[in-house]
Amino acid sequence: MCGIAGFHGRCEASAAARSTLEAMIHTLHHRGPDGYGFHVGDGIGLAHARLSIIDLATGAQPIHNEHGTVWTVFNGEVFNYRELRAQLERQGHRFYTQSDTEVIVHLYEQHGDTFVEQLNGQFAIALWDATRRRLLLARDRTGIRPLFRARAAGRLWFGSEIKALLAVLPDLATLDPLGLVQTLSYWGPVDPTTLFQGIQSLPAGHLLAVEADGRETMTRYWDWRFPNAGAESGAHGHGSIEAAAEELRALLVDAVRLQLRADVPVGAYLSGGLDSSGIVALASRFTNTPIRTFGITFAEAEFDESAHQEAMVRHLGTAHTTLRCTARDIGEVFPTLVRHVEAPLLRTAAAPLMLLSRRVRETGYKVVLTGEGADEVFAGYDLFKEAKVRRFWARQPGSRLRPRLLERLYGYLDASPVAHAALAQSFFGKGLEAVDRPIFAHAPRWTTAQRALRFLSPELRASLGPWDPLAWYEQRLPADIGSWSPLARDQYVEAKSLLAAYLLPAQGDRAGMAHSIEGRFPYLDHRLIEFANRLPPHWKIRGLREKYVLRRALDGLLPPQILQRTKQPYRAPDHQSFFHQGVPLDYVADLLGGERIRAAGYFDAAAVGKLFDKCRRGDALGFADNQAFVGILSTMLLDELFIRRLARAEHHIS
Repeated sequence: MCGIAGFHGRCEASAAARSTLEAMIHTLHHRGPDGYGFHVGDGIGLAHARLSIIDLATGAQPIHNEHGTVWTVFNGEVFNYRELRAQLERQGHRFYTQSDTEVIVHLYEQHGDTFVEQLNGQFAIALWDATRRRLLLARDRTGIRPLFRARAAGRLWFGSEIKALLAVLPDLATLDPLGLVQTLSYWGPVDPTTLFQGIQSLPAGHLLAVEADGRETMTRYWDWRFPNAGAESGAHGHGSIEAAAEELRALLVDAVRLQLRADVPVGAYLSGGLDSSGIVALASRFTNTPIRTFGITFAEAEFDESAHQEAMVRHLGTAHTTLRCTARDIGEVFPTLVRHVEAPLLRTAAAPLMLLSRRVRETGYKVVLTGEGADEVFAGYDLFKEAKVRRFWARQPGSRLRPRLLERLYGYLDASPVAHAALAQSFFGKGLEAVDRPIFAHAPRWTTAQRALRFLSPELRASLGPWDPLAWYEQRLPADIGSWSPLARDQYVEAKSLLAAYLLPAQGDRAGMAHSIEGRFPYLDHRLIEFANRLPPHWKIRGLREKYVLRRALDGLLPPQILQRTKQPYRAPDHQSFFHQGVPLDYVADLLGGERIRAAGYFDAAAVGKLFDKCRRGDALGFADNQAFVGILSTMLLDELFIRRLARAEHHIS
């Protein structure tokens, strides 16, 4: 895993271009502490920070083809590189390294822009065709690895993280109000929006071609696609769920096998849930790679899963390392987390994962497998079951019995939203008439999250004009989404919102790369996703049993208490992390003080003051208060760490 940066366009003298590239790539040292590489040519500058995982001896980047006419810098892994290399060698291509990166330049020579479709991996790629003076930027199918771009000073600039762009474009350190309201509504900015005006992300599953004259062509080469409702089993050709489970297990084994490829030891995160336990069991039973496991425990029973971790460790006999995380640990490390994520957060859950990545690094590991993605691919969240109940309820909206099914959900929460039947029916009963809307399943959550918008300053709110978050999101969805099954619609929106906007960037890439740890995600192998998307919905949720076909595929590999365990999402203490016995951490008091809030201009100082007091007293028990508090605090940290700090640096220089 690595960091990349560079530019396309007019090129100054070589020494000056190299200095510019160094300023960019040095901000990404945490992504690649094992060395830097550069290439400067006519109209191009490429930089690379390396984390050595495959081909430790000769895999330094940039990498080029035989004639030095195609160059690339690459962040990620191509898991099927051995198979691709053998195929390319048969076609006459000559290799000078053993790295996975080199297959990229030869695939481009062989297939042109469609080369990216051959890759099984997680990646952000910058490829320079010197003959055509043409730059390609590409990002993996689900958005596991980040890539950002900006146009300024006659160039297109790109980098693995926004800080690489701000190092040379400090004028872009201005908060984008649209990015903020998207984050407060959907948990993260929606591609290509970021929190910085003038800086965009390259959307997942897209390739951007930049021609010599600066013309740009954006191509989507992959997306989460589903068959029309009722056509799933016929389209896939499975006659039984037993046959589907057997094929699924084979796909899982192959995905794990490919993602274990490395020239360094590979570990795995183990929460004690079905998903991570399944990955560790598959790696242990079907490969010869010894797996060391790592997990997080909490003092609070509501968040702690240590008993389940211990059960899996006993079952598989893995060497297991545990990090015990306290609320104080989270509060103290939170500013560092925001600096790495480069966006506001609505939850603190990424902070313990960042601390865990440090522990992994201290043990000498660079790579870990994770169970992320299974809930989106196989419908594991309570959201999917909740939507199923609400659709059933909507057929008889006056029923008093149908909404009682909601009581079977959220058993892992102390403050469950279904604990009080009358309140639950009032909350989940809203919007039942809109059962056919693609965002039907997400409307209750997004409505809750939007309560944070009430804390915005009148000036910022006015700058946005009329904005309906639900309608705005629906306009971005595929034109044929209405023909898909209800569950397929729910899965697509979840994959494009929570997974892409929060889980993969914050809890995945940034939490790991803060300490130079590469996370790998077998459940997000595109073959697995395409397979699962063709399955009938009732093979994913049977009654109110989530991930049914996945459980069938893992049967016999896990202890019964793990195999049959109901989904418990990974969570961590939120507002409690920033107050101890009613006293706020110093930076929290500073950033949320009335004068500081007014100076930033994003939020209403009086409203924030009331929320601050409520959290300080320990009265903020609901999702809305927690999300609003963490979202406001992390926005103010973003302002302090990027916008104000760069402004102070510019002022000092001038």
